[in-house]
Amino acid sequence: MRHPLGGKTDTVGKYGAANIGLRHVGNCRANWLQQRELLGEIISHGLTRARMSRFSARLHISKSEGDFTMSTAAHVRLHQSVLAASEKRLLIWIAGRLPRWINSDHLSALGLASMAGAGLSFWLARTDPVAGAGLVVVFLLLNWFGDSLDGTVARVRNQQRPRYGYYVDHVLDLAGTALLFGGLAASGYMSPMIAVLVVAAFFLVSAEAYLATHARGVFKMAFVGIGPTELRILLAAGALALIGTPVITPMGFAEIRLFDLGGIIAVIGMVITFVVTASNNIRALYLEETKR
Repeated sequence: MRHPLGGKTDTVGKYGAANIGLRHVGNCRANWLQQRELLGEIISHGLTRARMSRFSARLHISKSEGDFTMSTAAHVRLHQSVLAASEKRLLIWIAGRLPRWINSDHLSALGLASMAGAGLSFWLARTDPVAGAGLVVVFLLLNWFGDSLDGTVARVRNQQRPRYGYYVDHVLDLAGTALLFGGLAASGYMSPMIAVLVVAAFFLVSAEAYLATHARGVFKMAFVGIGPTELRILLAAGALALIGTPVITPMGFAEIRLFDLGGIIAVIGMVITFVVTASNNIRALYLEETKR
């Protein structure tokens, strides 16, 4: 075939770029599939610190090689709380029996609405402690149902949207926490200053966890055996305790609001969590990436 200007058409020039592009996509897909297999291996065999250091270094593909970079869409969820194993079995059982018209988006919305409801219930407890505390427990249960089940439903039905799910889930967690403690601050059961400190500490720990997920490919959902479900249980117990003892005198010292004391303990615990996990991740990344 002749080129309009008289020369032969360079078949390689005409189709070479497309062929190279297809080969590139194929290589990228192969690398991505290898990482999916690696993640499956991690999940199947469990995690140890030594193996995690080796795996996390392999979870990233260099941009300089022209391939995809590992993102939070493909990460390991490390959940080692006290109730994690039994909770997982229960969630899978529920997900398998949930009506098909209920999807993960409905459950995520329920989780956020429930946190707003819990905040409003704390505010209601100011005038009606029994009704308010009871509603707090109900809304925390609904929050557990929606927030814990949305991802399980997507996985059981093979309808995962990894980036969308990761982003939406954690954005709603941040908004829900702010709504909950906003209600507590307005209720008079917790000092507004302490409520702000609790939210700030929670955001600090959350930011570190999200950064670690991106940098190391591991999302830790619990610290010293305490995860989201255990925290909900503690909040529910505190709400019920408000009915009879909104103010306590620890060890005979000055009176303090129950949730102020709980908030101070929570802030200290979250700051310690931040320091320990950030230090561990900094050290691990340094060892993985520093040339010897």
